Amino acid sequence: MDNHETNDSQMTVRAATPADLPAIASIQDLSPEAAQWEPSSYLDNDCQVATGGSRIIGFLVTRQIGPAEHEILNLAVDPAERRTGIARALLRDALSRAKGEWFLEVRASNTAAIQLYESAGFHRTGRRPDYYYEPVEDGIVMRFFS
Repeated sequence: MDNHETNDSQMTVRAATPADLPAIASIQDLSPEAAQWEPSSYLDNDCQVATGGSRIIGFLVTRQIGPAEHEILNLAVDPAERRTGIARALLRDALSRAKGEWFLEVRASNTAAIQLYESAGFHRTGRRPDYYYEPVEDGIVMRFFS
């Protein structure tokens, strides 16, 4: 499995393994604004983790949905590690490995995530009413082209 060094020499982005699932589940549980899916299903897609030392500190799940077309399914960072560039590093890694169109949905109230995606070059392209549940909330559809 390839390791992708980030700007922070203390952090590495690499492919997730089954051994990472408990840490991914824990981060997801601590991130109610993130999608709440069965973590084992992430390994059916392209799941990358950010590690700090020997600890998982974030994850990103993507999938290819067509030729040169990709979707971000979930991105979450350990709350204690937020606002330190981990989400940006995971996002930058994914966008650099697969060129083309990228899509995602994000909770309308998740302004931090929307700002992150906009700063990475994503644009709002639509709104999905009642897309999320617990609580019910609209999803903002965003698109990026590389």
